[in-house]
Amino acid sequence: MEYDPLVEAAQWSGVEDPRLLAAIATTPRDRFVPPRYAARAPCDEPIPIGHGQPTSQPSLIAQMIDALRLSGTETVLEIGTGYGYQTALLARLARQVYSMERHADLAEHARANLAAAGVANAEVMVGDGTAGLPEHAPFDAVVVSATARTVPAPLAGQLAEGGRLVMPIQEDLNEIVTLFGKRRGHLVQERLLTPARFVPLIGEHVDVPGDEPPGR
Repeated sequence: MEYDPLVEAAQWSGVEDPRLLAAIATTPRDRFVPPRYAARAPCDEPIPIGHGQPTSQPSLIAQMIDALRLSGTETVLEIGTGYGYQTALLARLARQVYSMERHADLAEHARANLAAAGVANAEVMVGDGTAGLPEHAPFDAVVVSATARTVPAPLAGQLAEGGRLVMPIQEDLNEIVTLFGKRRGHLVQERLLTPARFVPLIGEHVDVPGDEPPGR
């Protein structure tokens, strides 16, 4: 494999899965950022995409995807499509990806970017990501690219038994990307991955400050 700064950044972050590293190497990030930022695409840093939102830095995306342990047979739900870079990586590692984006213009950019990259097994929809996609559930894996105090109940409910969910969870002033598993019908915290900063998750099924999180 030729030198690739994003592959190296993923390896430095602890990613070892050869399938994921190969997906990063063969998915040109410059196709998944606004053209004026294309020169910054090889850098392991967030890039603005509009609506006050950035793409996540690639090494963070790699850590989140790595925690899902995709084998190629899964149906994956992604919340927060952005320009479609993470979607493209997921699609190279799973059987089918359904991605939800709140902003219609970002979803349109992502669809065009994925089509140009030859990604055929990812579908991008506009809607409230906190409600999930019950018509396509259950999902073997769920990845949420926005932060909230708890996992929205619909997403937990739509995760298949034995499935894995990765999401940044806000605790006071801190955000920790957290891996959950579905065990006997319940979402169980398995591992804390890394501190991070994400945009807030917005939707009908998000706990707001002052609410008492379920189960407490």
